[in-house]
Amino acid sequence: MTEAILLVGGKGTRLRPLTVHTPKPMVPAAGVPFLAHQLARARAAGVEHIVLATSYLAEIFEPYFGDGSAMGLHVEYVTEQEPLGTGGAIRNVASRLHSGPDDPVLVFNGDILTGLDIRALVRTHRTTGADVSLHLTKVTDPRAYGLVPTDETGRVTAFLEKPQTPEEIVTDQINAGAYVFRRSVIDTIPVGRPVSVERETFPDLLAAGAHLQGMVDSTYWLDLGTPAAFVRGSADLVMGRAPSPAVPGRCGDRLVLPTARVAPDAKLTGGTVVGEGAFVAEGARVFGSTILPGAVIEPGAVITDSLIGTRARVGQRSVLTGTVIGDGAVIGADNELREGARVWCDARIPAGAVRFSSDQ
Repeated sequence: MTEAILLVGGKGTRLRPLTVHTPKPMVPAAGVPFLAHQLARARAAGVEHIVLATSYLAEIFEPYFGDGSAMGLHVEYVTEQEPLGTGGAIRNVASRLHSGPDDPVLVFNGDILTGLDIRALVRTHRTTGADVSLHLTKVTDPRAYGLVPTDETGRVTAFLEKPQTPEEIVTDQINAGAYVFRRSVIDTIPVGRPVSVERETFPDLLAAGAHLQGMVDSTYWLDLGTPAAFVRGSADLVMGRAPSPAVPGRCGDRLVLPTARVAPDAKLTGGTVVGEGAFVAEGARVFGSTILPGAVIEPGAVITDSLIGTRARVGQRSVLTGTVIGDGAVIGADNELREGARVWCDARIPAGAVRFSSDQ
Protein backbone atom coordinates (compact mmCIF):
# COMPACT_ATOMS: atom_id res chain seq x y z
CA MET A 1 0.00 0.00 0.00
CA THR A 2 1.10 3.52 -0.79
CA GLU A 3 -0.11 6.48 1.23
CA ALA A 4 -0.73 9.93 -0.16
CA ILE A 5 -1.00 13.52 1.01
CA LEU A 6 -3.12 15.99 -0.94
CA LEU A 7 -2.34 19.66 -0.42
CA VAL A 8 -5.72 21.38 -0.56
CA GLY A 9 -5.29 24.34 1.78
CA GLY A 10 -4.76 27.20 -0.68
CA LYS A 11 -7.13 30.17 -0.85
CA GLY A 12 -7.39 30.05 -4.64
CA THR A 13 -7.15 33.83 -4.92
CA ARG A 14 -6.46 33.70 -8.68
CA LEU A 15 -9.80 31.91 -9.13
CA ARG A 16 -11.97 34.42 -7.28
CA PRO A 17 -14.96 34.84 -7.28
CA LEU A 18 -15.23 31.05 -7.78
CA THR A 19 -13.49 30.51 -4.45
CA VAL A 20 -15.38 33.07 -2.33
CA HIS A 21 -17.66 30.36 -0.91
CA THR A 22 -15.88 27.23 -2.15
CA PRO A 23 -12.28 26.04 -1.68
CA LYS A 24 -10.53 25.62 -5.01
CA PRO A 25 -10.37 21.77 -4.93
CA MET A 26 -14.15 21.67 -4.34
CA VAL A 27 -15.08 23.79 -7.38
CA PRO A 28 -16.86 21.42 -9.78
CA ALA A 29 -14.95 20.25 -12.85
CA ALA A 30 -16.82 17.94 -15.22
CA GLY A 31 -19.71 17.70 -12.80
CA VAL A 32 -17.92 16.80 -9.56
CA PRO A 33 -15.49 18.62 -7.24
CA PHE A 34 -12.06 18.73 -8.85
CA LEU A 35 -10.68 16.89 -5.80
CA ALA A 36 -12.86 13.88 -6.70
CA HIS A 37 -10.84 13.40 -9.89
CA GLN A 38 -7.56 13.41 -7.95
CA LEU A 39 -8.85 10.97 -5.35
CA ALA A 40 -10.21 8.62 -8.02
CA ARG A 41 -6.94 8.59 -9.94
CA ALA A 42 -4.96 7.94 -6.75
CA ARG A 43 -7.27 5.04 -5.86
CA ALA A 44 -6.90 3.60 -9.38
CA ALA A 45 -3.12 3.64 -8.87
CA GLY A 46 -3.41 1.55 -5.69
CA VAL A 47 -3.45 4.27 -3.02
CA GLU A 48 -5.67 3.34 -0.06
CA HIS A 49 -4.94 5.95 2.62
CA ILE A 50 -5.03 9.68 1.85
CA VAL A 51 -4.55 12.62 4.21
CA LEU A 52 -6.02 15.94 3.08
CA ALA A 53 -4.00 18.93 4.28
CA THR A 54 -6.73 21.57 4.56
CA SER A 55 -6.83 25.20 5.63
CA TYR A 56 -9.11 27.61 3.73
CA LEU A 57 -12.81 26.71 4.18
CA ALA A 58 -11.66 23.40 5.66
CA GLU A 59 -15.14 22.56 6.95
CA ILE A 60 -16.45 21.97 3.40
CA PHE A 61 -14.37 18.88 2.55
CA GLU A 62 -15.46 16.25 5.07
CA PRO A 63 -19.25 16.58 4.62
CA TYR A 64 -18.77 15.72 0.94
CA PHE A 65 -16.16 12.94 1.07
CA GLY A 66 -16.67 11.61 4.60
CA ASP A 67 -14.19 8.86 5.47
CA GLY A 68 -13.63 8.11 1.78
CA SER A 69 -15.17 4.64 1.95
CA ALA A 70 -17.58 5.41 -0.90
CA MET A 71 -14.51 5.73 -3.14
CA GLY A 72 -12.71 2.74 -1.64
CA LEU A 73 -10.36 4.96 0.34
CA HIS A 74 -9.54 5.82 3.93
CA VAL A 75 -9.51 9.64 3.99
CA GLU A 76 -8.36 11.75 6.94
CA TYR A 77 -8.38 15.51 7.38
CA VAL A 78 -5.80 17.75 9.05
CA THR A 79 -6.49 21.50 9.23
CA GLU A 80 -3.77 24.15 9.48
CA GLN A 81 -4.68 26.95 11.87
CA GLU A 82 -2.27 29.25 10.03
CA PRO A 83 -1.10 28.70 6.41
CA LEU A 84 2.13 26.70 6.45
CA GLY A 85 3.11 26.54 2.77
CA THR A 86 3.59 23.32 0.82
CA GLY A 87 6.40 21.92 2.97
CA GLY A 88 4.84 23.00 6.25
CA ALA A 89 1.54 21.38 5.26
CA ILE A 90 3.27 18.08 4.46
CA ARG A 91 5.07 18.10 7.82
CA ASN A 92 1.86 19.07 9.63
CA VAL A 93 0.10 15.83 8.60
CA ALA A 94 3.06 13.49 9.18
CA SER A 95 1.61 12.08 12.40
CA ARG A 96 -1.31 10.59 10.43
CA LEU A 97 0.93 8.51 8.17
CA HIS A 98 1.36 4.78 8.78
CA SER A 99 4.41 4.26 6.55
CA GLY A 100 7.80 3.07 7.80
CA PRO A 101 10.91 5.29 7.48
CA ASP A 102 11.90 3.97 4.03
CA ASP A 103 8.39 3.64 2.59
CA PRO A 104 7.20 5.92 -0.24
CA VAL A 105 4.61 8.60 0.41
CA LEU A 106 2.90 10.31 -2.53
CA VAL A 107 2.25 14.06 -2.39
CA PHE A 108 -0.02 15.91 -4.81
CA ASN A 109 -0.76 19.60 -5.25
CA GLY A 110 -4.51 20.16 -5.18
CA ASP A 111 -4.77 22.26 -8.35
CA ILE A 112 -3.03 20.14 -11.01
CA LEU A 113 -4.97 18.16 -13.62
CA THR A 114 -2.67 15.52 -15.04
CA GLY A 115 -2.49 12.20 -16.81
CA LEU A 116 0.61 11.24 -14.80
CA ASP A 117 1.36 7.50 -14.55
CA ILE A 118 1.39 7.43 -10.74
CA ARG A 119 2.58 3.83 -10.54
CA ALA A 120 5.53 4.65 -12.82
CA LEU A 121 6.57 7.52 -10.54
CA VAL A 122 6.55 5.17 -7.53
CA ARG A 123 8.53 2.56 -9.50
CA THR A 124 11.10 5.18 -10.47
CA HIS A 125 11.43 6.18 -6.83
CA ARG A 126 11.97 2.59 -5.69
CA THR A 127 14.37 1.52 -8.44
CA THR A 128 16.59 4.59 -8.15
CA GLY A 129 16.65 4.59 -4.34
CA ALA A 130 15.81 8.29 -4.31
CA ASP A 131 15.03 10.34 -1.23
CA VAL A 132 12.46 12.35 -3.19
CA SER A 133 11.19 11.77 -6.72
CA LEU A 134 9.50 14.53 -8.70
CA HIS A 135 7.12 14.44 -11.62
CA LEU A 136 8.56 16.76 -14.27
CA THR A 137 6.84 17.90 -17.42
CA LYS A 138 8.09 19.77 -20.47
CA VAL A 139 6.54 23.09 -21.47
CA THR A 140 6.95 25.18 -24.59
CA ASP A 141 7.50 28.42 -22.67
CA PRO A 142 9.08 27.78 -19.25
CA ARG A 143 9.46 31.43 -18.26
CA ALA A 144 6.50 31.29 -15.86
CA TYR A 145 7.85 28.26 -13.97
CA GLY A 146 10.74 27.11 -11.85
CA LEU A 147 13.13 24.97 -13.92
CA VAL A 148 14.39 21.53 -12.84
CA PRO A 149 17.38 20.35 -14.88
CA THR A 150 18.50 16.71 -14.56
CA ASP A 151 21.56 14.69 -15.62
CA GLU A 152 21.52 11.79 -18.08
CA THR A 153 20.24 9.42 -15.35
CA GLY A 154 17.35 11.70 -14.40
CA ARG A 155 18.94 12.87 -11.18
CA VAL A 156 18.01 16.47 -10.33
CA THR A 157 20.99 18.83 -10.52
CA ALA A 158 19.40 22.17 -9.58
CA PHE A 159 16.24 24.10 -8.81
CA LEU A 160 16.17 27.36 -10.74
CA GLU A 161 13.77 30.22 -10.15
CA LYS A 162 11.67 31.58 -12.99
CA PRO A 163 14.14 32.57 -15.74
CA GLN A 164 14.34 36.26 -16.55
CA THR A 165 16.53 36.07 -19.67
CA PRO A 166 16.87 33.58 -22.56
CA GLU A 167 20.30 32.57 -21.24
CA GLU A 168 18.70 31.38 -17.99
CA ILE A 169 16.43 28.92 -19.79
CA VAL A 170 18.69 25.87 -19.49
CA THR A 171 15.88 23.29 -19.72
CA ASP A 172 12.21 23.02 -20.63
CA GLN A 173 11.55 20.73 -17.64
CA ILE A 174 9.42 22.10 -14.81
CA ASN A 175 8.17 20.86 -11.45
CA ALA A 176 4.73 19.39 -12.21
CA GLY A 177 3.48 19.25 -8.61
CA ALA A 178 3.52 15.52 -7.78
CA TYR A 179 6.19 13.88 -5.60
CA VAL A 180 7.19 10.68 -3.87
CA PHE A 181 8.94 11.26 -0.53
CA ARG A 182 10.88 8.72 1.48
CA ARG A 183 8.88 8.80 4.70
CA SER A 184 11.91 9.72 6.82
CA VAL A 185 12.56 12.80 4.68
CA ILE A 186 9.18 14.25 5.64
CA ASP A 187 10.27 14.16 9.29
CA THR A 188 13.22 16.45 8.51
CA ILE A 189 10.94 19.33 7.45
CA PRO A 190 10.77 21.99 10.19
CA VAL A 191 7.67 21.92 12.39
CA GLY A 192 5.24 24.73 13.09
CA ARG A 193 6.35 27.34 10.58
CA PRO A 194 5.71 28.06 6.89
CA VAL A 195 7.99 26.04 4.59
CA SER A 196 8.02 25.89 0.79
CA VAL A 197 9.16 22.58 -0.68
CA GLU A 198 9.97 24.35 -3.95
CA ARG A 199 12.07 27.16 -2.47
CA GLU A 200 13.43 25.63 0.73
CA THR A 201 13.02 21.86 1.18
CA PHE A 202 14.16 20.67 -2.24
CA PRO A 203 17.12 23.09 -2.64
CA ASP A 204 18.29 22.33 0.92
CA LEU A 205 18.07 18.57 0.33
CA LEU A 206 20.06 18.94 -2.88
CA ALA A 207 22.71 21.05 -1.13
CA ALA A 208 22.99 18.37 1.57
CA GLY A 209 23.71 15.68 -1.02
CA ALA A 210 20.33 13.97 -0.99
CA HIS A 211 19.19 12.02 -4.04
CA LEU A 212 16.37 13.81 -5.84
CA GLN A 213 15.15 12.00 -8.93
CA GLY A 214 13.14 13.49 -11.76
CA MET A 215 10.73 11.54 -13.95
CA VAL A 216 9.59 13.28 -17.10
CA ASP A 217 6.00 12.40 -17.98
CA SER A 218 4.65 14.69 -20.68
CA THR A 219 1.12 13.34 -20.84
CA TYR A 220 -1.73 15.76 -20.18
CA TRP A 221 -0.84 18.46 -17.61
CA LEU A 222 -2.65 21.65 -16.67
CA ASP A 223 -2.35 24.04 -13.73
CA LEU A 224 -5.95 25.00 -12.90
CA GLY A 225 -4.96 28.19 -11.10
CA THR A 226 -6.81 30.65 -13.35
CA PRO A 227 -10.48 30.75 -14.38
CA ALA A 228 -9.61 30.20 -18.05
CA ALA A 229 -7.50 27.15 -17.20
CA PHE A 230 -10.16 25.74 -14.88
CA VAL A 231 -12.85 26.00 -17.54
CA ARG A 232 -10.53 24.40 -20.09
CA GLY A 233 -9.64 21.57 -17.71
CA SER A 234 -13.30 20.80 -17.08
CA ALA A 235 -14.01 20.72 -20.81
CA ASP A 236 -11.00 18.46 -21.41
CA LEU A 237 -12.29 16.03 -18.77
CA VAL A 238 -15.72 15.94 -20.41
CA MET A 239 -14.23 15.32 -23.86
CA GLY A 240 -11.83 12.66 -22.60
CA ARG A 241 -8.64 14.59 -23.32
CA ALA A 242 -7.77 14.46 -19.62
CA PRO A 243 -8.24 11.05 -17.96
CA SER A 244 -10.39 10.56 -14.87
CA PRO A 245 -12.49 7.67 -13.53
CA ALA A 246 -14.67 10.21 -11.70
CA VAL A 247 -16.42 11.84 -14.67
CA PRO A 248 -20.12 11.12 -13.99
CA GLY A 249 -21.07 10.06 -17.50
CA ARG A 250 -19.71 9.15 -20.90
CA CYS A 251 -17.09 11.40 -22.45
CA GLY A 252 -18.33 13.55 -25.29
CA ASP A 253 -19.18 17.08 -26.39
CA ARG A 254 -21.43 17.78 -23.39
CA LEU A 255 -22.23 16.55 -19.91
CA VAL A 256 -25.71 17.23 -18.57
CA LEU A 257 -26.22 16.19 -14.95
CA PRO A 258 -29.39 14.22 -14.13
CA THR A 259 -31.61 16.98 -12.69
CA ALA A 260 -30.51 19.67 -15.17
CA ARG A 261 -32.93 20.81 -17.87
CA VAL A 262 -31.91 21.80 -21.40
CA ALA A 263 -34.34 23.08 -24.03
CA PRO A 264 -34.49 20.85 -27.13
CA ASP A 265 -33.13 23.56 -29.43
CA ALA A 266 -30.35 24.77 -27.10
CA LYS A 267 -26.87 23.96 -28.40
CA LEU A 268 -24.19 22.61 -26.03
CA THR A 269 -20.73 21.78 -27.42
CA GLY A 270 -17.00 21.81 -26.64
CA GLY A 271 -17.14 19.90 -23.36
CA THR A 272 -19.87 22.04 -21.79
CA VAL A 273 -21.18 20.94 -18.38
CA VAL A 274 -24.68 21.71 -17.09
CA GLY A 275 -24.85 21.09 -13.34
CA GLU A 276 -27.59 19.69 -11.13
CA GLY A 277 -30.78 21.73 -11.21
CA ALA A 278 -29.48 24.18 -13.81
CA PHE A 279 -31.62 25.28 -16.76
CA VAL A 280 -30.56 26.22 -20.30
CA ALA A 281 -33.46 27.82 -22.17
CA GLU A 282 -34.49 27.70 -25.79
CA GLY A 283 -32.15 29.11 -28.39
CA ALA A 284 -29.21 29.41 -25.98
CA ARG A 285 -25.76 28.39 -27.23
CA VAL A 286 -23.08 27.26 -24.80
CA PHE A 287 -19.56 26.34 -25.95
CA GLY A 288 -16.81 24.89 -23.75
CA SER A 289 -18.33 26.30 -20.58
CA THR A 290 -19.37 25.17 -17.10
CA ILE A 291 -22.86 25.95 -15.80
CA LEU A 292 -22.85 25.25 -12.07
CA PRO A 293 -25.84 23.85 -10.11
CA GLY A 294 -29.00 25.89 -10.08
CA ALA A 295 -27.84 28.45 -12.65
CA VAL A 296 -30.23 29.71 -15.35
CA ILE A 297 -29.30 30.57 -18.93
CA GLU A 298 -32.17 32.50 -20.50
CA PRO A 299 -33.34 32.27 -24.14
CA GLY A 300 -30.88 33.27 -26.85
CA ALA A 301 -27.88 33.77 -24.55
CA VAL A 302 -24.48 32.84 -26.03
CA ILE A 303 -21.81 31.66 -23.60
CA THR A 304 -18.27 30.69 -24.64
CA ASP A 305 -15.34 29.46 -22.49
CA SER A 306 -17.00 30.79 -19.34
CA LEU A 307 -18.04 29.62 -15.91
CA ILE A 308 -21.47 30.48 -14.54
CA GLY A 309 -21.68 30.20 -10.76
CA THR A 310 -24.19 28.39 -8.59
CA ARG A 311 -27.70 29.92 -8.81
CA ALA A 312 -26.45 32.68 -11.14
CA ARG A 313 -28.62 33.90 -14.02
CA VAL A 314 -27.65 35.08 -17.51
CA GLY A 315 -30.33 37.14 -19.24
CA GLN A 316 -31.82 36.83 -22.70
CA ARG A 317 -29.48 37.46 -25.64
CA SER A 318 -26.52 38.29 -23.41
CA VAL A 319 -23.16 37.28 -24.87
CA LEU A 320 -20.39 36.10 -22.51
CA THR A 321 -16.90 35.12 -23.65
CA GLY A 322 -14.08 34.08 -21.29
CA THR A 323 -16.07 35.30 -18.30
CA VAL A 324 -16.59 34.16 -14.71
CA ILE A 325 -19.94 34.86 -13.07
CA GLY A 326 -19.98 34.47 -9.29
CA ASP A 327 -22.54 32.54 -7.27
CA GLY A 328 -25.97 34.17 -7.25
CA ALA A 329 -25.03 36.97 -9.66
CA VAL A 330 -27.57 38.19 -12.22
CA ILE A 331 -26.59 39.39 -15.68
CA GLY A 332 -29.50 41.24 -17.26
CA ALA A 333 -30.60 40.84 -20.87
CA ASP A 334 -28.58 42.17 -23.81
CA ASN A 335 -25.22 42.54 -22.05
CA GLU A 336 -21.82 41.71 -23.54
CA LEU A 337 -18.94 40.57 -21.34
CA ARG A 338 -15.55 39.71 -22.81
CA GLU A 339 -12.34 37.90 -21.86
CA GLY A 340 -11.20 38.33 -18.29
CA ALA A 341 -14.41 39.81 -16.90
CA ARG A 342 -15.26 38.61 -13.39
CA VAL A 343 -18.65 39.40 -11.90
CA TRP A 344 -18.70 39.02 -8.12
CA CYS A 345 -21.10 36.88 -6.15
CA ASP A 346 -24.67 38.25 -5.90
CA ALA A 347 -23.87 41.25 -8.13
CA ARG A 348 -26.59 42.64 -10.41
CA ILE A 349 -25.92 44.00 -13.90
CA PRO A 350 -29.01 45.67 -15.38
CA ALA A 351 -30.24 44.90 -18.89
CA GLY A 352 -28.05 46.38 -21.61
CA ALA A 353 -25.66 47.97 -19.09
CA VAL A 354 -22.35 46.60 -20.43
CA ARG A 355 -21.57 46.34 -24.13
CA PHE A 356 -18.57 46.27 -26.46
CA SER A 357 -20.62 46.94 -29.59
CA SER A 358 -23.64 48.95 -30.71
CA ASP A 359 -27.00 47.94 -29.31
CA GLN A 360 -28.44 47.82 -32.83
